[in-house]
Amino acid sequence: MKPASFAYHRARDVAGAARLLAELAERGEDAKLLAGGQSLIPMMNFRLARPGHLVDIGGLAELAYLRPDGTGGLRIGALTTHHTVETAAEAVLGRDFAVLRDAMPWIGHLPIRTRGTVGGSLAHGDSTAEWCLLALLLDAEITAVGPHGERTIPAAEFFHGFYTTALEADEVLAEIRFPRPAPHAALAEFAERRGDFAIVSAAVDLDVDDAGAVVAGRVALGGVAPAPLRIPEAEEVLATGGPDRAALFAACADRAAEAADPPSDMNGSADYRRTLIRTLIRRACEEAISR
Repeated sequence: MKPASFAYHRARDVAGAARLLAELAERGEDAKLLAGGQSLIPMMNFRLARPGHLVDIGGLAELAYLRPDGTGGLRIGALTTHHTVETAAEAVLGRDFAVLRDAMPWIGHLPIRTRGTVGGSLAHGDSTAEWCLLALLLDAEITAVGPHGERTIPAAEFFHGFYTTALEADEVLAEIRFPRPAPHAALAEFAERRGDFAIVSAAVDLDVDDAGAVVAGRVALGGVAPAPLRIPEAEEVLATGGPDRAALFAACADRAAEAADPPSDMNGSADYRRTLIRTLIRRACEEAISR
């Protein structure tokens, strides 16, 4: 199939793109930003999306970067591709953000990762997307640029539901910042075929003391609700700590499965997804503690 007709605009800078979006919104025109196009173009071809205007920001080199922020955090420009993160030098990501590199092979196939962008994935707001899950898990901060300037949106406030985010119609997602190191974080997921969308994904970020004991942690799930979820009940289990890691991780996984309310659909029942939650959280915990 082919997309419905649309007007094409090529942005010269971020501010210009935001102004154009604002003008189109004021006229009641439906507009979409085009970055890597790996989600939007297929949706347009199937006419699941029919924007009247496409604003192409793919040529804005100012939004393509990956660098430490000087305070222990990491900044990623919205047009940075998944493959750029996947192949980033050790000096850039190091041990503190290795989870980002290790999560990239879960995203589709190589051609998708070489074109798809970090910002595009976040703006799309798919509850199974790896970047959405990692942003929520690691308390990322998302910078949006509009006609009246910048604003910073915590990841916890960014994802509103099915493909719905806090971005306004006249805003451009410009950057994602991970404010703190995550040396003991890991992501695990399950799909029917490699490269497919995850049926369930799970990610953990453990706090480990000098003796190697788990003292706290964060747990997030994708594919079990309209948006990625933090699971505070499972995080409470991790905070109890204890010398028996296997028992701790199993209890954390069981509590997450109990707390989640996954759907039943053509990909599996709610009970099936709860089984996946238990397996994937234990797997992610074991990988995270081994870093």
